[in-house]
Amino acid sequence: MSALPPLPDDDPVMVRRRRIAALVKVGKRIGYTALLVAIVLFFVGLATNFPTWTVDVIVGALVISIVVLPAPIVFGYGIRAAEREERGGGSFH
Repeated sequence: MSALPPLPDDDPVMVRRRRIAALVKVGKRIGYTALLVAIVLFFVGLATNFPTWTVDVIVGALVISIVVLPAPIVFGYGIRAAEREERGGGSFH
């Protein structure tokens, strides 16, 4: 079994993959932070009889999370699958 030669750093596919991976990281951070804010504020609202501002921020944070999170999750799986395929690990199927 022979090892694959290392790809050069200027390989356009690797450059693009690294750029997408960086965007995935930022997107996940934003989406999961918004979800965490919604969860924390839910319990704050629960303890304080849900003032209007808590409900507004909870709904806003959930909307941000729902809009932002799906794309980074899917692209993250795609990047990991491509890296696994390059290592010769095959696919899930």
